Amino acid sequence: MSVEDLFAEVAAAHPRCVWLDGGGAREWSGTRSLIGWLEDDDVSLTYSASRREVRRHAGGRSEVVGDDIWQVLEREVGPGEQWFGYLGYACRPDLPAAPSGDVPDAVWMRPTHVRLFDHDSVGLDTPPPSGSAGRAARPPAAERVETNTVPPAYAAAFEQVQVALRAGDTYEANLTYRTTVDVEADPVETYLRLRSINPAPYAGFLQHDLANHRAWLLSSSPERYAVIDADRTIETRPIKGTTPRGATAQEDAANAELLRTDPKLRSENLMITDLLRNDLAMVCEPGTVEVPGLMEVESYESVHQLVTTVRGHLHDEITTIEALRRLFPAGSMTGAPKLRTMEVIERAERELGGPRAAYAGAFGWISGDGPADLGVVIRTLTTHDTHTWQIGTGGGITVRSDVAEEAAEARLKADRVRASLGR
Repeated sequence: MSVEDLFAEVAAAHPRCVWLDGGGAREWSGTRSLIGWLEDDDVSLTYSASRREVRRHAGGRSEVVGDDIWQVLEREVGPGEQWFGYLGYACRPDLPAAPSGDVPDAVWMRPTHVRLFDHDSVGLDTPPPSGSAGRAARPPAAERVETNTVPPAYAAAFEQVQVALRAGDTYEANLTYRTTVDVEADPVETYLRLRSINPAPYAGFLQHDLANHRAWLLSSSPERYAVIDADRTIETRPIKGTTPRGATAQEDAANAELLRTDPKLRSENLMITDLLRNDLAMVCEPGTVEVPGLMEVESYESVHQLVTTVRGHLHDEITTIEALRRLFPAGSMTGAPKLRTMEVIERAERELGGPRAAYAGAFGWISGDGPADLGVVIRTLTTHDTHTWQIGTGGGITVRSDVAEEAAEARLKADRVRASLGR
């Protein structure tokens, strides 16, 4: 049975399930897929940032077990266990972020059944791989939304950010907005289209179909939030800087070279690299933080992106979950400096489609023995009812940014995700 067929059967039979979708979209991301599903007595957690309420679901019961998702995960994730889920943008109450409306701000699940697929081999019940990846097959062309119009709300938010930049409140801000698409769509069929249209290293699907706590997350993210290995090495791979693929080989090469050499795009990446070096220094042993890959161009089906790798070795007293909390949210999705910039974008984004919710958070797996692997929630669809779908998109803004160019870049990123809905 193919991984796609198994996934469709699992999702139809089990309200709570997950697929970390591997296929070698990047050499560093591995070539394995993992599908897990929960029986009725298995445990899942949901978090509402607006109510400051973590609920534990098992055996048909739902009970409040805390007010901080990080603390509950520290308590719940036991040795030898693997948990799968996402953390939404508002999961740190000490930081300025609006809570979600309909989709839970976090969902984590501990499945009894885990099937691991290596390419076309037969799945076996086994612990998860060291990473998750997207499918490498070349997708069909995706529908593009072509327009030079800058939405007035985006233009106003962009100007707010420019005022903050000129005042020195921030050096770079990741300005994002949400688009809601109202269309009845089957999550499984939609995800299968998405993984074909936009293969990515952090592709995956999460279904948590429990009354009043429903969530579907369909990811085709290219960006690593953090991976923690068994030896407690932590690595993050921020993406900052994007150009479209060219229509011809010559144009494509020119766009990649622009990304590699443009001062504005390089400065965006360098500022986030410095932020991530600082974030890792807070959780790593002194002298271990390094940048083994600086501003490298990675090419995807629709875009070239500028990627940096930052790595370090965790302090002995820092747990996996505490390290993930301190880095959260990803610096590439906030800007620098992190706290002040989050305050700036929290105000600027109020009229841009609602809270970020799961968007700009992290999605993947964590274990009670230390290892973890999570991607940044971008290029992702979310829904709580299978007919109200949200797409988040955006990009880094500096004093040299042009509002029309930034709006066009954001549309480009969202086009292929929207195409999976047939819209």
